[in-house]
Amino acid sequence: MGSEMTADERLGADIKRAEQALMAAKSAALRDAAGVTVAQYAALFALADNPGMPGAALARTCLVTPQAMAAVLKHLEERGLIVRTAHPWHRKMLETRLTEAGREALRLADEQAVRIERRIAEEFAPQERDALRALLARCVTAIGRD
Repeated sequence: MGSEMTADERLGADIKRAEQALMAAKSAALRDAAGVTVAQYAALFALADNPGMPGAALARTCLVTPQAMAAVLKHLEERGLIVRTAHPWHRKMLETRLTEAGREALRLADEQAVRIERRIAEEFAPQERDALRALLARCVTAIGRD
């Protein structure tokens, strides 16, 4: 039957296993270093490069739903890691910026994230990293095809 695939032919579990290992390592490291989740770190990281970014754009950048980002931002604001103020021209839009405490949490978290990312990068030669990125991009394209 044409729709059957053996376990050895299926790549989804391998991709998921790598993603879960990465997220578990980052989750533990970020929690221990800065008391933030992976999603909170992603938001802090994006805001460092894009001060004032509204929540919807932040959600797209961090690959989460607007509802999930709203929860992340609420928690970060409660901890004093960000401040949200009305946009000067669009009063209904909130601008989000890091506080000093937020910059320090990002610095601590980023040290750990870089440590993990460096371990991955060191496992591959530069051309292998490029090939892996290209292969993963092809996976995304193939998944989206229908």
